[in-house]
Amino acid sequence: MVFVWAMAALAVVSAVGVVVDERVLTGAPIWLKPLKFAVSFVLYGVTLAWLLSLLRRRSKVAEWTTTVIVALGVLEMAIIVGQVLRGTTSHYNVTSPLNAVLWLLMGAAIMLLSVAHLVLAVAVLRQPVADRAGRYAIGLGFGLALLGMLVAIPMVMAGDGSAAEGIAGAHSVGAVDGGPGLPLVGWSSTGGDLRIGHFVGLHAMQVLPVLAILLGRFGGGRLDGDARARLLVVAGGAYAGLTLLVTWQALRGQPLLRPDALTLGVAAALMVGTVAAALVVARGRKSEVALAA
Repeated sequence: MVFVWAMAALAVVSAVGVVVDERVLTGAPIWLKPLKFAVSFVLYGVTLAWLLSLLRRRSKVAEWTTTVIVALGVLEMAIIVGQVLRGTTSHYNVTSPLNAVLWLLMGAAIMLLSVAHLVLAVAVLRQPVADRAGRYAIGLGFGLALLGMLVAIPMVMAGDGSAAEGIAGAHSVGAVDGGPGLPLVGWSSTGGDLRIGHFVGLHAMQVLPVLAILLGRFGGGRLDGDARARLLVVAGGAYAGLTLLVTWQALRGQPLLRPDALTLGVAAALMVGTVAAALVVARGRKSEVALAA
């Protein structure tokens, strides 16, 4: 939580920087990247603290793993902010020996964080969670967040001339990084953007537990624990499909808000399949209640 408060303070500082610092880097305010990363780490850190609070008994593995994650987060943010203060980019930057070393450190930190995330998931899920829907939400959230980390791998592979000289990777596909983008998030509006799938996957750790809480609060009278758990599995499958869909769309060089007929068709099929599966679960519950009566 100390890390969370530090990231919250950094988010405020970065927001001020976005307003008062007129410098632009890769087509966006130079303080926008620290702002987005700080907010993301706030959400991630609060989620981890909440998960640790659910453990019925103390887990040294979970505590040490979380400490490692925090240390890697500090390293990541120190490099990002340090590069902003130097007036240059942090990601993919190999324009000088120092920049290349910093980018290598960031890459190693991201890999170690992914491994630590997986270890923490195992440590947390080894302990019982009273509510099955909650357990599924936590497990699926961990897994989909890891998927979100993995779909970012293509970013380090510069293709289609989307990366400038001295830049070993790119967010965009079929467009140049720093070109026209969506408000606030900056996702490319002229080509594909791999950050979208990365963002969607990572935040499954918040979306699915919140869904489990809402199902328990508003559907507890009509849905038993088994039905809520099955609905969480349906939601997890749909969320995974959405993460892969927007990543596939980006890899095809297609802007998020300008999908072609194929993308729309796959999205429609995903939506129909999700609704159908949810209805099957709900009707199955009604049938069980009727038989019991």
